[in-house]
Formats: sequence, C-alpha cells, structure tokens
Amino acid sequence: MNKEQLDKVASGKGFIAALDQSGGSTPKALKLYGVEESAYKNEAEMFDLVHAMRARIVGSPAFTGERVLGAILFEMTMDRQFDGQDAAAYLWDKKQVVPFLKVDKGLADEADGVQLMKPMPGLDSLLSRAVAKGVFGTKMRSVVNAANAKGIDAVVAQQFEVGKQILAAGLMPIIEPEVNIKATDKKEAEALLKAAILKQLDALGADQTVMLKLSIPTVDGFYSELVQHPKVVRVVALSGGYSRDESNVMLAKNPGVIASFSRALTEGLSAQQSDAEFDAALDKAVESIYRASIT
Repeated sequence: MNKEQLDKVASGKGFIAALDQSGGSTPKALKLYGVEESAYKNEAEMFDLVHAMRARIVGSPAFTGERVLGAILFEMTMDRQFDGQDAAAYLWDKKQVVPFLKVDKGLADEADGVQLMKPMPGLDSLLSRAVAKGVFGTKMRSVVNAANAKGIDAVVAQQFEVGKQILAAGLMPIIEPEVNIKATDKKEAEALLKAAILKQLDALGADQTVMLKLSIPTVDGFYSELVQHPKVVRVVALSGGYSRDESNVMLAKNPGVIASFSRALTEGLSAQQSDAEFDAALDKAVESIYRASIT
C-alpha cells in the first residue's frame, strides 16, 4: 500500500469524490447533467457519455488534490483513460488524488430489513487488476432499510468478511453499510449499526485497518467513536439523496467525518455549460464540500 497515499487519506484536508455511477444509476446521473436518454442508443454509448462527464470533472482545474483527497471509480472507468493516461494513474500522477475502485456487483433483494451485496465471484481477479493499475482502495455498498438487528449484523459481517479479502490483496477497503435516509427508524438503525461495526473493528488483526462510508447520522457526532477508533483510517459520509446544501450543513455538525458525495458533487453541472461555466460551478461545489469536510 502506497504510504504517501495512505497518509493523504488518513490525515489530509478534503473529501473523496464518488464518481462510480454504475449501469443502474448512470441514466439518472446523465439526465441531471443535461443528457437525455434519447442522446444514446445503447449501453456502450451511455457509458461513453458518462465517461466524458467524468473526464470533464477530473480534468477541470477545480479538481485537484488540494481539496479532493480521493476519487472512487467504476470498474469500466478504471479500464479507460483520462487525457491519454490510465484513469487511476492520471488521478494520482497529474492531480494528486488517491484512486479507489467500486467493487460490489449491486444489491441483493431485501431480507430482514436490509439488502446485502450480491456475490462477487470474480473479486480476486478484479483486485489483482486494481493493484496493477495503481488503485489504492475499494468501496462496496450494502443498504440498511430498517432497525433490524439480525439484518444489520448480517450486513456488517458480510462487509468485514469481504473487507479482509480486500486487505489480503493489498488494498484499503471502504466499508459502506448505507442507512436509507428515508428509514422511519433511522436513528435506531444507526445505533445497531454502530454497535455491530465496533464489534467487527475490535476483532480485526493487529495490522488490519479499514475506512468506513456511512450515511450522515440523525444525532450529530454520533460516529465520533468510529472516527477515533485505532482500526479506522477515515470515516466518510455519503449524501444519500440529500441536496448538496443539506448534506454540507449536516456534515459540518459531525467533526472528523469527511464527505464522499456523488450526486451532491455533480449537482448544478451541465453538459451545456461552457468550460468556464462548468469549471466555476465545479469549483463552487468542491469548495463548499471541502469546507463542510474540514470541520
């Protein structure tokens, strides 16, 4: 694991950009960017268009390691290039932004109030490719829809089990058990989640550390024990459907937690903007998320 990248992720000032929209979330991301579904005839054209959007974001002068610590890529993005250079290498060499890779294959159907991750049979080969490409860490998402102890324990157990496989490959796992912001018992679900995570953290080996990606908690500062835990490199927060302004206000009330926003980052960006307009809009977004992350 790259020591310089680890230090940056562990103690740098800034946030992690989530640029990992996959097949299911790409049409919505493109629509918000001003690209209608009529603009592409098939999945290949759709992915070309979303890659162009990502390339425009990472190529912007507003997007550098001074405020953006890392970026999470979709597998197809890792296999593509930005400005003629492999995506992960470009991020680190040109921008000083630490590259991460989304490795999950989506969500299973809901059971016990949660959605586990679908099986990942090709994970080892994907991790090998990621290491070869210069990727630093990974991200994988499960969802908690209700305060169901059995379900939450299963989600966290699965996340840490796969997390250990990722650590064994030499990569840093971002463990992401998202709590649905629309859950009626979100606060209770977060209490169960924190207890389950602490139990798994305490069982990690001497040299094992992880990152956590969590929904912004209902109770301000609720995850401070996780922020301070010796087994946790960094706690990052997802926007989860909140607007950028809402996300920033809530995030700022959680000291030590930094952003890892997707939709809240790209909000207000449009394919129709000139480069100057686009760069100004992105700069404003990056600055606001950066400010909320350094509280």
